[in-house]
Amino acid sequence: MTDAITLAGSQSSWTRLKDFWDLTKPRMNVVVVVTTLAGFYLTARGPVDWVRLMLTLAGTALAAAGASVLNQLMERDFDALMPRTANRPLPAGRVLPSEACLFGLLLAVGGIALLAIDVNILTAFLCILTLATYLLVYTPAKRSTTLSTLFGAVPGAIPIMMGCTAATGRITAISLALFLILFVWQIPHFLAIAILYRDDYAKGEFHILPVSDKNLEKTAHQIVLYCLALLPVTVFPVVLGTAGWTYFIIAIFLNAMFTWCGIALARSRRREHARWLFLASLAYLLCLLPSMVLDHR
Repeated sequence: MTDAITLAGSQSSWTRLKDFWDLTKPRMNVVVVVTTLAGFYLTARGPVDWVRLMLTLAGTALAAAGASVLNQLMERDFDALMPRTANRPLPAGRVLPSEACLFGLLLAVGGIALLAIDVNILTAFLCILTLATYLLVYTPAKRSTTLSTLFGAVPGAIPIMMGCTAATGRITAISLALFLILFVWQIPHFLAIAILYRDDYAKGEFHILPVSDKNLEKTAHQIVLYCLALLPVTVFPVVLGTAGWTYFIIAIFLNAMFTWCGIALARSRRREHARWLFLASLAYLLCLLPSMVLDHR
């Protein structure tokens, strides 16, 4: 009997740990860490300072995890309305709001403090700006305006700048170019997700474009527009001398592939093609950044 009680308690503890881990959205924040890493490497002068790099990634990961927790805390009532998110720890009642609030604040403040003390103040400031735009602008905007996608692309693109400022201590032309690439890429990426889960978003009372745009006409135009806009934007690193012709050729190919998927979705407006575009967006980023790093000058 004692062993059974101990086993049950152990399972309960592991379940609790998993719930808090899930609140941090680790899979989503891998992208944040990878883009920060790319920004650091692409702008570092001389040998890479591995200690500074690790501290930068740790601080960024902590802050991103904290933002995810606090975002879910703010949206717990709306998450409860959507089948996709109803079983998350907060709407399901497995984690108390007070626990999530404390956990999220500790992670966010810890990440900012680590960046401020061990990296530099500018990177810590950009981290604060990311949290502020994500939690105070993007999160509430999702329930009031279709422009929320643009608002959300800002905090999503800042981490690559944080990698740059961590390496150089200043905002440079290449850091702005990298920010712009991430900003533009996110629009078709998120719109593809929004199409896939438009019914869920409607139930959750999120006012995003594919929910209000019933025939997806405006959504399709936005997707193609931003896919096309990526082409000139991704050339900036070549113009600035950060990457060479190998990267340029790869970027042209990736842009063609991404745009083709965007046009296919715009023509059919089918869920199947939205999934293709979503997968293409992931492949695009996972190939573009490494090619830039490998062809870095």
